[in-house]
Parts: sequence; structure tokens; C-alpha cells
Amino acid sequence: MFEGFQSQTIDVGETMINALVGGAGAPLLLLHGYPQTHVMWHRIAPALAERFTVVATDLRGYGDSGVPASSDDHFSFSKRATAADQVKVMERLGHRRFMVAGHDRGARVTHRLVLDWPDRVSRAAVLDIVPTPHVFAHVDKTLATAYWHWFFLIQKADLPERMIGADPDFYLQRLLGGLTQTEAITAEAFAEYRRCFAQEARIHATCEDYRAGASIDLEHHAADHGRKITCPLLVLWGASSGVGRMYKPLEVWRGWADDVSGQAVPGGHFLPEEAPRETLDAMLAFFGQ
Repeated sequence: MFEGFQSQTIDVGETMINALVGGAGAPLLLLHGYPQTHVMWHRIAPALAERFTVVATDLRGYGDSGVPASSDDHFSFSKRATAADQVKVMERLGHRRFMVAGHDRGARVTHRLVLDWPDRVSRAAVLDIVPTPHVFAHVDKTLATAYWHWFFLIQKADLPERMIGADPDFYLQRLLGGLTQTEAITAEAFAEYRRCFAQEARIHATCEDYRAGASIDLEHHAADHGRKITCPLLVLWGASSGVGRMYKPLEVWRGWADDVSGQAVPGGHFLPEEAPRETLDAMLAFFGQ
């Protein structure tokens, strides 16, 4: 799926991060979401690599990256800790300044990364999210129904871990099937998601990601005291995704960033797999500036 890319395992101190690197040009970091891995970029990464040095990683606790020990305050799976991993990955690869695009949980990592490391990022893109604090501040029946897994996964360990672990294949198929509008996820990609997700340590790690999102990540955002993203920000969302149905994404993000542009693309949540052409075109136009 990533012809011409090289696999690397990068020591970032606290854990090891799995990365695929390909192409040449300005460095572009790609961050995946839940419950996936770097494989979610397989439809567009080769084309991006024709213009950029593409680095597609697995977040800590996901894919083939390491699984740090969890902590009572959930900091080890906070977006701050995860973002720091990615900065170190890019440093190890020789990229002090870079561009970044994140989808889903990876977009939340991107949000924290550009706030904590503004001197490192020249341009950023967030795919199919609005900021985490905005989500929790506007919960209603529609949101709770669409984002049911948010409230399931934040339950105290090990309730969701045991329930998912009883039949991880069923859970994965149901979750992905509920978020996609087409048969966009290939059998090869799904096999990789299944291989990595159906591991006890990673089921726990991904629950911790969501627990962090409902606790320490919110504390970190509150401590920002309204500080905004200063680099140019591209916002993309699925026209029929929950984000597209429930929010006005550009309007929301303009309350969190100074320079916002973007658009809806066809399909649901998994933009790079459901609408690869439209997603690629938007990213090329934005990151190519």
C-alpha cells in the first residue's frame, strides 16, 4: 500500500514510534485517528510523496508503535504527550520545521502540537473534527448518539476494555461501519486495522486516549486561556459525517485559529479513504502554497 516508502522505528525516549517515510520535498507529517493506523493514508500518501517528504506515523498505543504505561491522570496518553512524540520523530528525521495533517484523534494531536510547538509548524490541517472542548460543551442527544463511543471509552478501566476484548472484530466492524458512507475501507487496510487493534494492550491504550480527551486534555486547553493557532489552518470534513451534520466547522474553528480555510468533501468520516481525490486535491493546494 505504500510502495517506495521505508519503514522506520524511531526512539522518542518514552516509547518507540513506527513511521513510514517516502518522497522528497518539504516535510509533511500525517497523523491517523481511531481505531486506525497510518494505513488510513494509503490512498493518498503516494501522491503526496510526489511533492513532499511524507512521514506517516502510528500514534503511541496504536498500530506498531510502543505502548507506554498508563497513569491515573491519563497524561501518558494525553495529546500533549502524543504531540511531543511526533515533534521528536520529525527531529530525528532531520525536520525541525514541518507541516502536519491529522484526522480524527490525530487531528486532536495536531491541535495540541501547533499550540505547544508553534515554531515547528508552518501549516496544519485537521480532518473531520471540531475542537475537543467545543464537543464536550455542546452535548445533546444527537451528539451523544453519533459519538456514543466517546462516552463508552471514557468509562473507568477495565469496563470498556473487557467488553471490546470479548469480541474485538465485531466492535471494529460495527464502529467502522457506522462511520463510513461507502465501502471505502479496503480488505487489505481493514486487515491491518484488525491486526493492530485486537491486542489487549492496544485496546487499553486507545481507551486511555479517550479518557485523556475527557480529562487532562481539557485541563490543558483551559490553561491556554484562549490562545489561538497562529499558522494557516486547513479544515476539511465529510459532507455527510457527524461533523458535517452537527456543526459549522469553519465558523467553529475561526474561534480557535487566526487563519482558517477549508471545505466539505463528499462522504463520511474517513476522508482519505472515502474521498481520496477531493481530499488529496485540497491538501495539495493548501500545503503546496
